[in-house]
Amino acid sequence: MLPPTYFSLPPETELIAAGEVLRRRNEVQTSVLHLESGRVLRGVLEEGLMRYQLGAVEGPFWLDAASALLGLPLPVDMVADTRVQVRRLPIEVFRRGLALMPEDARGLLLDMAHGYRQQSELAVSRLAQDAEARCAKWLLNHAEADQSGAMQVTLHQRKRLIAAQLGIAPETFSRVLRHLREAGLVDGTGNVLSLPQPRALQSMAGC
Repeated sequence: MLPPTYFSLPPETELIAAGEVLRRRNEVQTSVLHLESGRVLRGVLEEGLMRYQLGAVEGPFWLDAASALLGLPLPVDMVADTRVQVRRLPIEVFRRGLALMPEDARGLLLDMAHGYRQQSELAVSRLAQDAEARCAKWLLNHAEADQSGAMQVTLHQRKRLIAAQLGIAPETFSRVLRHLREAGLVDGTGNVLSLPQPRALQSMAGC
């Protein structure tokens, strides 16, 4: 916990119901939240649900101090898993408190914040890669050769149903298809997709 000598918490507390979103990825902070009590999930939200959970924390805990220390947007979404109680410290007050700390202590906190940030970004990146791998494998498993010998996939089901088979949100499936198109691994529109580089898809799928 950050030293209270430098970071005096406001007396007012906020009660937040279970299921409420406390923080969103890439959100630019205007305040820092201190979790007084309760449990908060960290991960990736899709369609309002915590699709990928990266961990959970219980109060007392600074929820987003690392991003505030570094002056960077938040790397993960945060959702109340239980009824929680938080205190909200304006970002300007938080930074003034940081400036009052001895240089060595401030440097240690910044190093720890960098480490936490890298771990969070790596975890989110791996989730995205996992979704791409699953999509690539599905495309290969459903591919057939056309008259010219090129590989193509016909989407006989709605994208929402295909996404459910893959265990990802429909938005994730659409985003991955868009990335594959941009990378030249998928071509075509509508229900028929061509796979101009099946070997590259195999590599992505880990085949």
